[in-house]
Amino acid sequence: MIVLETERLILRQLTIDHAEFVLELLNEPSFLQYIGDRGVRNLEDAREYILNRLITSYERNGFGLYLVELRKGRIPIGISGLVKRATLPDADIGFAFLPAYWSKGYALESAAAVMNYARDVLGLNRILAITSPDNEASAKLLGKIGLRFERMIKLSEDTDEVKLFTTLEGQTDERPSNSV
Repeated sequence: MIVLETERLILRQLTIDHAEFVLELLNEPSFLQYIGDRGVRNLEDAREYILNRLITSYERNGFGLYLVELRKGRIPIGISGLVKRATLPDADIGFAFLPAYWSKGYALESAAAVMNYARDVLGLNRILAITSPDNEASAKLLGKIGLRFERMIKLSEDTDEVKLFTTLEGQTDERPSNSV
């Protein structure tokens, strides 16, 4: 199911048919370093991850992480969307792309579209984001879509601190454009 379209991208709900792509993305060294190890080691793990985490989020929350495809050729290049964590009061935006598609504006284009979707369609007034302390590229992108660093937090007692970013509630004056 297509959720969003931008000038160059299509964002759609992930299905178990995307297991091979999810397996590849979740095992990229950059994903493991900056986002974390999800324990997805084979296609069956990827299918379970999609069913139990992604599809469950669509059903429970009405949103989730979406597959990002190039309009031209329908090539899957990453994921972008919203996550609702039990340990945070509001939904947070997240994104990850295969390294071959970095530095081309795709992450910014998809994240800006997700922010507009969150506000205009889902009616969310406040969006959060978290990054590892050393993920400067993601922090810079979050600034471009209107989020600001708020403070360091721990999502649970047994995890490392992460940077928390937030929008201002009711923020409407710095809305990013869908086209990049």
